[in-house]
Amino acid sequence: MVEARVDWIDGERFVAQASSGHAFVVDSDRARNTGPGPMELVLVGLCACTATDVVTILRKKREPVDKVEVRAEGERATEPPTVYTSIKLIYSVTGAVSRKAVEDAVRLSEEKYCGVAAMLRKTAKMSTEVHIASVSETPVHAAK
Repeated sequence: MVEARVDWIDGERFVAQASSGHAFVVDSDRARNTGPGPMELVLVGLCACTATDVVTILRKKREPVDKVEVRAEGERATEPPTVYTSIKLIYSVTGAVSRKAVEDAVRLSEEKYCGVAAMLRKTAKMSTEVHIASVSETPVHAAK
């Protein structure tokens, strides 16, 4: 069983702790903004869930992946409960990977493996973009 709890600090701020033992601050007051808000954490969870799937699948396929970044852009309902109504996932993968392998990994994550996506699809229209850059296309930063 997975467990989570929050303990109120002040205002709309809480210390959150999961059954893994890790703790962090959650702040629902977006004006105060001393920590991520609950709905931001939902998107973070979605990104981490699908990114884990994509990396795992690409490694199993022995694709030479160097970097995976997943961003989420979410639109919320205007009236309570302000659930996500649409979410766009933007995957940026760097390496000498096959486009087909990356697109297959994204599809498998969305359709089969990512539990967070499965839950969010109940209220949100999900869309994706996939960007692939070879290692030579990544910017080289000069040393300071």
